[in-house]
Amino acid sequence: MKKLIRYFKESHSELKKVVWPTRDEVVASTKIVLISTAIFALVLGLVDFLLVQGVDLIF
Repeated sequence: MKKLIRYFKESHSELKKVVWPTRDEVVASTKIVLISTAIFALVLGLVDFLLVQGVDLIF
């Protein structure tokens, strides 16, 4: 039981050292992730479409 209590105390003290991002930083990072995901999805969709068209031409 002492080890468990020590673990939580140490975890709590480590969490105090964390530098949390500001709301603006989180919003900016989220926008970047969403935009890059959408672009990547469009590129993959285009590649898939072109491959299907190519296979249809062959067969």
